[in-house]
Amino acid sequence: MADLVASLKEKAKKLGKTVILPETEDERVLRAAEKIIAEGIAKVALVGNEQKLKEEAAKLGVSIEGAIIYDPQNCATIDDMAELLRKRREKKGMTFETAKATLLSDPRFFGAMLISQGRVDGMVAGSNSPTAHVLRAAILVIGPKAGLKTVSSSFVMITKTPEYGDNGVFIYADGGVIPNPTALQLADIAVSSAEKARFTAGIKEPKVAFLSFSTKGSADGESVTKVREAIEILKERNVDFEFDGELQLDAAIVPEVAKSKAPGSKVAGHANVLIFPDLNSGNIGYKLTQRLAGAKALGPLIQGLASPVHDLSRGCSVDDIVEVVAITAVESDQK
Repeated sequence: MADLVASLKEKAKKLGKTVILPETEDERVLRAAEKIIAEGIAKVALVGNEQKLKEEAAKLGVSIEGAIIYDPQNCATIDDMAELLRKRREKKGMTFETAKATLLSDPRFFGAMLISQGRVDGMVAGSNSPTAHVLRAAILVIGPKAGLKTVSSSFVMITKTPEYGDNGVFIYADGGVIPNPTALQLADIAVSSAEKARFTAGIKEPKVAFLSFSTKGSADGESVTKVREAIEILKERNVDFEFDGELQLDAAIVPEVAKSKAPGSKVAGHANVLIFPDLNSGNIGYKLTQRLAGAKALGPLIQGLASPVHDLSRGCSVDDIVEVVAITAVESDQK
């Protein structure tokens, strides 16, 4: 469990990426910034007034020496940034004034625009705002990765059962963003999740299972049909990873069950990337694994964006922020 997190931190240290933390009104963000800088995990950028941030850090007894500080209220390029945002949203009727007001008032939009301009490599936010706010800034400013239409999320699940998955490691998706994905969205989620498996979880050979209450035609229903359609869409894309479905959970991860339920499958019994049919099952599934099996859950990690932006739980710890920054730094190298 600790090995994967330590490995991500070590990879991040070698890259020297810059990750922006926009929600500096949260003391956990300043404490995390100190740790990230001290450990050399990434270069840290913060949003806010420099004097006020340094005063707040001093009150907390932390050092943010070495952090890059961007102040929207005193930014020489704010008009250029506002014009870029206006152009991105002109079809929706956004004016220059609205764009500038948004950048001045919402640090998540300001941080996302810095990524779009190539001034920082990624962003971590959400400790002090709902997921919807982080996603809105990321989608409207950065947008989906080329070839994908879907922004979703996944969890890296580090379990205590090395006989399953990739030595106990899985990717679960989507457990945080899309309530009822279409077949096309499920296919996009699978592509993003396979990438997450390789570049974040260190799974060299992603084996993607589309989960269902049915295995290979054992039952029918609307959700089963959707999964089957997603499989056909993925077949047309000529992807570079193994995938199969529809599979019940036991058929997906237990070799003995797979032999009887899905003989001949290259994925059944050995899946390490689990694609859930909807948000209900994905969210329930990761929390069951986390709470009853004592697994560590890294995420929800946003995926499918052109550049990495990650969301935090509002109940996150300082260490959670540090870990997600390491992930963001590593993923920014794979753009």
